[in-house]
Amino acid sequence: MPAPLLPCPTDNPDPAVIERAASVLRAGGLVAIPTETVYGLGAHALDATAVASIFTAKGRPSTDPLIVHIDALAMAPQVVDGDFPTPARILADAYWPGPLTLVLPRHPSVPAAVSSGLPLVGVRCPSHPTAQAIISAAGVPIAAPSANRFGRISPTRASHVAAELGDRIDLIVDSGPCSAGVESTVVSFDGDMAVVLRHGAIPLESIAAHVAVRSIDTTSDAAIASPGHDERHYSPGIPTTTVIAGFDPAHAPPGNVRYLGYEGEEPELPAGWSFVPFGSRRDLDAIAHDLYDVLRHADVAAPTRIIAELTGEAGIGRAIDDRLSRAGSSRIAQSIADL
Repeated sequence: MPAPLLPCPTDNPDPAVIERAASVLRAGGLVAIPTETVYGLGAHALDATAVASIFTAKGRPSTDPLIVHIDALAMAPQVVDGDFPTPARILADAYWPGPLTLVLPRHPSVPAAVSSGLPLVGVRCPSHPTAQAIISAAGVPIAAPSANRFGRISPTRASHVAAELGDRIDLIVDSGPCSAGVESTVVSFDGDMAVVLRHGAIPLESIAAHVAVRSIDTTSDAAIASPGHDERHYSPGIPTTTVIAGFDPAHAPPGNVRYLGYEGEEPELPAGWSFVPFGSRRDLDAIAHDLYDVLRHADVAAPTRIIAELTGEAGIGRAIDDRLSRAGSSRIAQSIADL
């Protein structure tokens, strides 16, 4: 039976919907919750059975950790063991509530499954009014990965959740499209150094304005403390290839191919190929907002192949390019010979 889909306006969350979602969560159920990044599949983070149900519903491997969501810094001691290190406190003060996940020592009350057995746990405080209200009403931290089947395109609308998980969860709260459109930036700490494990809605350059920071190879063993580290992730069902920025497909073989590129930069295409713009490379925030919508629409069109061009840009372009590269199984074509 499909999960009920309950409207809950972002600017004025419905108290009845909030309490119903909170009640389901307290009882160990699964609720799709809107956040500013993507829709999350929420469960009581301190209930091992509820946490296990997330992995079952998504078909998610136990090696992929979850992020725990809190309503305010005051809830952090239920999730984090000990005090925040200085750079973590600086970043929390700067970006919470917001799309930043901090990887910190896991409190003993948090089931080991949440962090795939690691002693560290990712925690963030979302800024979305509906998410804030539901967590506060539930009164407990909420574990919430993206509300889609594992490895698939992340959901930025309630309709995406319904299509992916509607018959596997208890409730979907619909607050319209997400504002950021890509997941949170995930940061761990090495002494006074912040280490970006996953590029996301807050660019590395913004973090560097507050603390010393470096980026980690997201395919390295150290990156396993972050979700979304698999080589193939955020992927359409149609076979997808990622290509370098400025790729020239003119002399590729003809076929039923969707080429995803950038407004004002449409390349010469072979017969049968069609061009779909992500948006203008001059507005990367808008591209990030619409990224998963564009991928989903291309997937639904059912071509034989999708080819997605990287932005090649810094800032939030790193997050966009990370998602696109993983959609193409982390292999990036440099030339037609690589297709």
